[in-house]
Amino acid sequence: MPIVNRIAEFTKDMQGWRRHLHENPELGFECYETAKFVAERLREFGVDEVHEGIATTGLVAIINGQGDGPTIGLRADMDALPMPEETGLDYASKIDGRMHACGHDGHTTMLLGAARYLAETRNFSGRVALIFQPAEEGGGGGEVMCDEGIMEKFGIGEVYALHNIPELPVGQFSTTPGPIMAAVDDFEINIKGLGGHGAYPQDTRDPVVAAVAVASAIQTIVSRNLDTRKELVVSVTQIHTGSADNIIPEVAFVGGTVRTFEKDVQAMVQKRLKAICEGVAAAYDVEVSLTYNIGYPATVNDAEKVAVAAKVAAEISGADNVVADQQPEMGAEDFSYMLEHRPGAYLFLGQGAGPGVHNTGYDFNDEISPIGASFFARMVETRQPVKGA
Repeated sequence: MPIVNRIAEFTKDMQGWRRHLHENPELGFECYETAKFVAERLREFGVDEVHEGIATTGLVAIINGQGDGPTIGLRADMDALPMPEETGLDYASKIDGRMHACGHDGHTTMLLGAARYLAETRNFSGRVALIFQPAEEGGGGGEVMCDEGIMEKFGIGEVYALHNIPELPVGQFSTTPGPIMAAVDDFEINIKGLGGHGAYPQDTRDPVVAAVAVASAIQTIVSRNLDTRKELVVSVTQIHTGSADNIIPEVAFVGGTVRTFEKDVQAMVQKRLKAICEGVAAAYDVEVSLTYNIGYPATVNDAEKVAVAAKVAAEISGADNVVADQQPEMGAEDFSYMLEHRPGAYLFLGQGAGPGVHNTGYDFNDEISPIGASFFARMVETRQPVKGA
């Protein structure tokens, strides 16, 4: 693969950075040591500015190119997941119950690799803003960084991000114009009845059968309320109730997730959930309360930026290794907030066979670090060429 030669020369360095980060995972906004490590590397590379403490532990680093021009943003997430690691690797997590199981250690490494190259060569006009973001895995660090004004403060005009994916061959890029990942919401339904002896149900108001009715009715939202030309997932993922086989409990809980791409579909789901809860409450003589929590919005790519990104990806990996019209994913990503503020593109980068993300046996494939770093670097040089060159 025609990765940038200079980036290929420090592939071993990138492997070292990545494995250090993998051994020392941090969660949410508490990425203090990760941010310190990133800032130290950036200063070693000679970037022009390092702005720390954004969204608690986020950073934005600025590299000036040759002459005036716009500012392009490149983003990597830094946080790990609260789960054990079962890889048996020499560089496995040193912290029990924490693991880089989604490859954010690799994403950070790829952006560091691009930073080193861009700071050395500066073969672009304007500026590049390197965005290192905490709290992608819940917490919405991307939203917080935008709320704290990074787009305006640093004059970012467009923004790009990569995410590894084990299902794709090594070095294959995949993206699409428009929605690429779904909005993610969740719901909590609390049911209160009247408990009693399991032998005398007539003396109770049974929340168990009400919970079953709620869960069953929720399945009709997709099958009977959705325009068949649209996409939606509504999954009941939790039902909690009861303590013994001869006790009818007083309360029950039903919870789940909602994945949508369009605002009208999201609104329809909220309306139907409310109606179902009200109907079950009346039918079963119980109290039913619904809490609907709106989460990350859909990740929506700009069509023009996707076309450019796909062309750059083809230069790195070859045209046969670029899919520019993939089916949207029902997973969610808080890069969505950055794409709400600025046009840009989100791409997947294949890392070959192996356990999937969020799996205790997962590990980022170091082979793709120079590929991702080359993509980031070439995006900057392509979007902001040196004037007169």
